Amino acid sequence: MKLDKLQELKQKLTDEKDFSKIWLYYMDNFADVPEFIEQHGRRVQNKHLDTVVRKTCQEMFGRKVKIHHDLTIYIAEHKFFHGPFQAGGRIGGFIYFEDIKVGLIAVSADYPPTDMVKYSRFTEMAIHKSGFGFNPQDLN
Repeated sequence: MKLDKLQELKQKLTDEKDFSKIWLYYMDNFADVPEFIEQHGRRVQNKHLDTVVRKTCQEMFGRKVKIHHDLTIYIAEHKFFHGPFQAGGRIGGFIYFEDIKVGLIAVSADYPPTDMVKYSRFTEMAIHKSGFGFNPQDLN
């Protein structure tokens, strides 16, 4: 499987205003393709992304939710992270390009899960010399 569509995903992530279109493109071209999941990337730990997922879900649901997140995959040649998670029993996932410092979180709006999904695009921004913060955009 060629990963040339990751460039199009990156473009959609920065330009598209309808977050569901970005997520559906990712799901259709990558996440739902067994070859992509099985053959590309390696499992990693990323505390920064763990924090972003946790804090963004807290913003989305207006309260702390327990996050189960232990399958982050990194494709180094594309500087791309992706992975599933559970937030208070809700099914979710994220994508993130570290070179442009932009990502998207998608999580089921309800528990038990339904077709309703909440999205948040986030960008990393410098907050001081020794660290970074995140800025959830357009929580919906």
